Amino acid sequence: MPLYVYSITTEDHPRRLDGLSGVGTDPSPLRTVTAGPLSAVVSDISEEIRPKRRDLTAHQEVQESLMRDGVILPLQFGYTAPDDLTVRQVLERNADDYLAALARLEGCAEFHVRASQADEAPLLQQILEDLPEARALNDRIREGDRDPGLPLALGELVAHEVQARQEALAADLTEALLPFSREHLAHSPSGTDFLNLSLLVPDEQQEVLRTAQADLAARMGGDVDLRFSGPLPPYTFVT
Repeated sequence: MPLYVYSITTEDHPRRLDGLSGVGTDPSPLRTVTAGPLSAVVSDISEEIRPKRRDLTAHQEVQESLMRDGVILPLQFGYTAPDDLTVRQVLERNADDYLAALARLEGCAEFHVRASQADEAPLLQQILEDLPEARALNDRIREGDRDPGLPLALGELVAHEVQARQEALAADLTEALLPFSREHLAHSPSGTDFLNLSLLVPDEQQEVLRTAQADLAARMGGDVDLRFSGPLPPYTFVT
């Protein structure tokens, strides 16, 4: 029977599964498939699993529950296998890599850090004050110069400067946060964000990281929206 695979643990992980619900319209009980020193947490499925809210939530709750009792390798949503034998073969074939990854992630959780410009007005005003060429273009427009190229030139100049300053701020924030992490990975920002960063944070650094978050937010004032989420299963660092 096909299986949905949630995560990989060491064989001696407690894997307390009572009270947890698996994915699917009619969820099967969670169970484990073990091969040597490794176990996979799975549930039987009889349908194609799609990323519906209920199933995404069930998947995440399993990961978070397991993570509270020890290190895990959380699999991304949607990982399936045709049967128990296939899972055992994968565990056996990749045992050394999985054990090394579990050792690397021991005692850590993932934190996501995102930042966006909460209010662009102060930044735009600062750019006009700092760049004489931008200030001159803006003055010409305000004084009634109807040259159609002026707004485009000003917009391009300001947009380039906004990007440069946000990239510099993202680099500064990353540098300030790296001492609290064992590993990090910078992702391409999306939407209005200029920073999208994943940190692998040891347990003993998590409270210090929260203090650093508050200090950074206070230092930047209300112009930057700095958002932290975690502790989370370390999806980003499962390699």
